[in-house]
Amino acid sequence: MVLGSASPARLKVLRDAGLDPEVVVSYVDEDAILAELAGAEPAEVVVRLAAAKAAEVCATIVGRDDSSTTDTVVLTCDSMLLLEGELSGKPHTADVARAQWRRMRGGTGELLTGHHVTRITGGALAGQASRTASTTIHFSEIDDATIDAYVATGEPLSVAGAFTLDSLGGWFVDRIDGDPSSVVGIGLPTVRELLAAVGVDVTALWRHAGPTT
Repeated sequence: MVLGSASPARLKVLRDAGLDPEVVVSYVDEDAILAELAGAEPAEVVVRLAAAKAAEVCATIVGRDDSSTTDTVVLTCDSMLLLEGELSGKPHTADVARAQWRRMRGGTGELLTGHHVTRITGGALAGQASRTASTTIHFSEIDDATIDAYVATGEPLSVAGAFTLDSLGGWFVDRIDGDPSSVVGIGLPTVRELLAAVGVDVTALWRHAGPTT
């Protein structure tokens, strides 16, 4: 398996779930793709971004010397927060993250994660499938000082929606309705179903533990 993402959180989810994917990072121009998708449904936006990343990673895989003899599954994802009808990705700046948290606190948002699975066999496309997973996030009612303290850590600047569930941001999420792994960035049940759609049983990708002593 190849994970087409630089996200350490996504890699950790897969490793904790028994996989050891190779990481091949894509460098697609997300802003350009978002501009092209202006007016598209939010669920389509994230899955199209994931598909664009897949195309770039697959081109890298097919260009390898060993591509004609390997059976490879490429997994790519993209996450964005749907809040009050608007999609938001990574804030990048403290001002944007601070303003977003002031909108989110005490309310709810939909964390959308687009997933795309591509199977390459013998250097050729053997199948692909995609889906968007949606999870409702119920944010805590926190004060400005708490928001400032969280933003000052730098964590929310580089994550979709300006929050995490599995790190510092988890203190400020009251509950979720849906798949927690999808909120972290890669939904395991969704990936299992997409793998099956391209003819791969997820259990065949699990690392095999050595004999116990």
